[in-house]
Amino acid sequence: MTVSAKPVIGVISNHVVEDEGAYIVKARYVDAVARYADAVPLICPSVEDAGNAAAIIERLDAVLLTGATSNIEPGRYGAASGRAPFDPRRDAMSGALIAAAMAAGKPVFGICRGLQEINVALGGKLVDQRDGSNQHLAHHAPEGVNLDAMFAHSHAIEVVPGTPLAGIAGEKSFAVNSVHFQAIGTLGRGLVVNARAADGVVEALSSSGTGAPILAVQWHPEWRPEGRAHDLAFWRNMGEVARAYMGR
Repeated sequence: MTVSAKPVIGVISNHVVEDEGAYIVKARYVDAVARYADAVPLICPSVEDAGNAAAIIERLDAVLLTGATSNIEPGRYGAASGRAPFDPRRDAMSGALIAAAMAAGKPVFGICRGLQEINVALGGKLVDQRDGSNQHLAHHAPEGVNLDAMFAHSHAIEVVPGTPLAGIAGEKSFAVNSVHFQAIGTLGRGLVVNARAADGVVEALSSSGTGAPILAVQWHPEWRPEGRAHDLAFWRNMGEVARAYMGR
């Protein structure tokens, strides 16, 4: 029996874990790539030499930049200060992977921090909502709650008609979980807003003329997506796009 080849999707790792160096990805991201995108997940270590990014991308059909507890170092988007924890090796590797994927014309997907990394890599800026910016909505549950309560925190978003997300999700408005403190301040070059929250925070973006397809969301579609059609559609689209780029 002939078995259809599956696309290989690289999943970026974090380097700073409990104050010790590691190359680690939370299982829910890897599991979602395998279960819902029907693809082979391959963890990409955030090694010190980000020059390895092109060689990594050469072996992949797409790359996924995940969420994380760390924030992007403020110097990478021209800010004078920011809030720890930071993960400079991940910052370097994510930027290198994005650049390499764009050069190779391979798809890039982002979740939460991943969306922010894409924006910064393309010259955009971020804001921290704890510093008085865009606080019409609470985009994060109160500190100290458990994971169930944290990911139960949600709000509605409005999808921009005619965008990739509109075609994928098939809904004009739906509720998403909200687990972030940083958000897009200035949009990066070649990026298009696909959805916003009621307070204007960018909740999804895609690419326009960046040399490679990009789709990123600010929420967490990997967290128990069963029963949420828009989240399952995100993963299904990832697998379909990666499959279309196999062998390129």
